[in-house]
Amino acid sequence: MKHIPVLLKESIDNLKIKPDGIYVDSTVGCGGHAEVIASKLSRQGKLICVDRDEIAIKEAKKKLVNFNCEIYFFHDNFYNISNICCCADGILFDLGICSLQISDCNRGFSYINDGPLDMRMDKRDRVTAFEIINNFPEKALNKIIKEYGEERFYKLIVKKILDYRSKKKIESTLEFADIIKNAVPKKILYKSNPAKKTFQAIRIFVNYELSILEESIIKSSSILNNQGKICVITFHSLEDRIIKHSFKKICLDDKNFDIVTKKAIYPCLEEINSNSRSHSAKLRVLEKK
Repeated sequence: MKHIPVLLKESIDNLKIKPDGIYVDSTVGCGGHAEVIASKLSRQGKLICVDRDEIAIKEAKKKLVNFNCEIYFFHDNFYNISNICCCADGILFDLGICSLQISDCNRGFSYINDGPLDMRMDKRDRVTAFEIINNFPEKALNKIIKEYGEERFYKLIVKKILDYRSKKKIESTLEFADIIKNAVPKKILYKSNPAKKTFQAIRIFVNYELSILEESIIKSSSILNNQGKICVITFHSLEDRIIKHSFKKICLDDKNFDIVTKKAIYPCLEEINSNSRSHSAKLRVLEKK
């Protein structure tokens, strides 16, 4: 699966890259955005690439090998961004899952191809999707799937999970997807894949994606140079609400900050048609004056 960076032109335009500036791609993934940032930097410019996924870091290194600017790679979580660098002229967060992760069946992110129930972005983390799905109690599963998946049929899905795992362990992604499919009303099957929201919920919980997001944005603002920008690409309403709240909180606490995007920037119709992954994407931008 070829990775196509989402809202590429819009995010690069809003970063307003200076050739000798310092820029952070805090979710470098397959390196799509980073490649364009690097192409706009001179030898004096610096690009800092961060990702919690070690495989993504390796792929990004291959893509960025021939650029003239200084490039640094960190296998780390963007939560630690203020420990990784002390200042930046622009910071990019692309909160979507990387195509590299989806296409590798062994990672357990796909509900279309079979693989083990893992879903960890960072293999150093201990909790996997297998442990959550097979061992978490009913109340916890209800909370995770309802809140992180915004799944209205969460109770039906959880009851099917409990019934199935009382007989045997749930071991693979397609096995889990079939359980979900058999739990929801039949009319839902014709609209979209019924496993999508539940897989999203488990993935978010495994990788504690939302619990660290607000503080990560606030930490990022603390290292931003004057006229520096933070660009955040979100893919669902849960992330977007946190970003909106974080930006407002930063501006209330420090009058040197301003929200550039009073309304979110959406992909154009051409991008949506050429890259279905972009249809739910939104870009929001914060600037330090």
